[in-house]
Amino acid sequence: MRFNLPFRKNQPNAVNHEGAAAYTLTPQLELYAAVATAALSDQFYEKASTRLARLRELVAQCEPLFVAQLAVYAREQMYLRSVPLVLAVELARLHRGDNLVSRLVARIVQRPDEITELLAFYAQANGRTGVKTLNRLSKQLQKGLALSFNRFDGYQLAKYDRAGAVRLRDALFLVHPAAKNAEQQALFDQLVAGTLPTPYTWETELSALGQVSYATPDERAAAFRQKWEELLASGKLGYMALLRNLRNILEADVAAETMVEVCAALADRQAVARSKQLPFRFLAAYREVKALQGGHVAAVLTALEDAIAHSVANLHGFGPETRVVVACDVSGSMQQPVSQRSKVLLYDVGLVLGMLLQSRCQHVTAGMFGNTWKVLSLPRGPVLRNVNEFYRREGEVGYATNGHLVVRDLRQRREVADKVMLFTDCQLWNSASDGNTLVQEWAAYRREVAPQARLYLFDLAGHGTSPLDVRAEHGVALIAGWSDKVFDVLAALESGGSALTELEKIEL
Repeated sequence: MRFNLPFRKNQPNAVNHEGAAAYTLTPQLELYAAVATAALSDQFYEKASTRLARLRELVAQCEPLFVAQLAVYAREQMYLRSVPLVLAVELARLHRGDNLVSRLVARIVQRPDEITELLAFYAQANGRTGVKTLNRLSKQLQKGLALSFNRFDGYQLAKYDRAGAVRLRDALFLVHPAAKNAEQQALFDQLVAGTLPTPYTWETELSALGQVSYATPDERAAAFRQKWEELLASGKLGYMALLRNLRNILEADVAAETMVEVCAALADRQAVARSKQLPFRFLAAYREVKALQGGHVAAVLTALEDAIAHSVANLHGFGPETRVVVACDVSGSMQQPVSQRSKVLLYDVGLVLGMLLQSRCQHVTAGMFGNTWKVLSLPRGPVLRNVNEFYRREGEVGYATNGHLVVRDLRQRREVADKVMLFTDCQLWNSASDGNTLVQEWAAYRREVAPQARLYLFDLAGHGTSPLDVRAEHGVALIAGWSDKVFDVLAALESGGSALTELEKIEL
């Protein structure tokens, strides 16, 4: 036996949650993946408290500017709200000496309730309880929050002054923002006194209507029908509210001309762009509507297909000369809601992103893997309908995570693919226990069939490891997140950048 063996590169140095060999990521890449997929709720493999502790540890291992850029990226590009606040609080605890934290806070706090969320997490992170919960606030956090307070008008303050451990009134006393003018000082005085006018919102309007007594169910239905028509005509129902209330609007049986306006609003290209909806939000609305019966259902489903297409208008995909494989993980661990309040699963997110990519590629093979790998031939156009077709058939491949079968199939058939895209939680393992791994199959595929092929791992869970060594020389890259912005990262990688290139562009 030889003990002094040659050093072998590209060897795994960790195990994933399934006990399979895996590779650790750099602290920067791990933090990026953990942040881009952080719902801060319990997941299949990781409790919310564990994710939070890991985030805090990783912040300490990264440069302050990188953490700040990542927080801005998460808020402005990934449309996440809670995790950027976590990064800001941790940065305030660790970083001293300049105004980076105050500039960051002023940038990421974009709604009044994010002020109270930040303060509540600050108290939690510092172990504060009781009457001294909000004592000794970081000066940089205080400065940043003061700048944030100055941006909000009376409507916003009233709308987001919600009950909680920390109220906006508490925050005002703690932060002491200097009012810009007499009008703003009057608003601050009203906030303290609790006399801000109740804002006109669809929630308050419907809540008030629900308190009224009606002689008959028909009278109640007529009142709600009229109120929905009024709300829709007012133009004060935001895009997200419209998306979330499609079922209520259809069940209220509003007038046909109102439904025409609803469909036009849903499919309006500019409105979709302004709304900054995560792609899976359209899927959630699609499923709610599809379960209904009625003459307007088909038109609404078509409007939602148009809307999700508009949401990724800048996704160029790949031309007819580029051969793309899109493979979606449908394993048991992917059957996990993205958050406690959502019906959308990680599996759904992968399918939506996969079908969006398919819709923009000319030469594409799409399928799903579990115990087996199966190709599904579906039309390129209807993204949401294709997702539902995948969802209907996911049991056909089982619930393991045999991602290596995707590449093995390509290798055995000698099929050249330029880009192989795996949408997964990266917790891959071989349920057959025959020793084959994605590492081995990928190396053999590039050696024997397609030397220039590239493998993209779209990490939808951010658990901190990768089934392959993520390096350009191996033709492997990792992209994380649930937003269509993952395709901007893909474009950066195609241009010779890295998954972190988009972050490095952010100026603070």
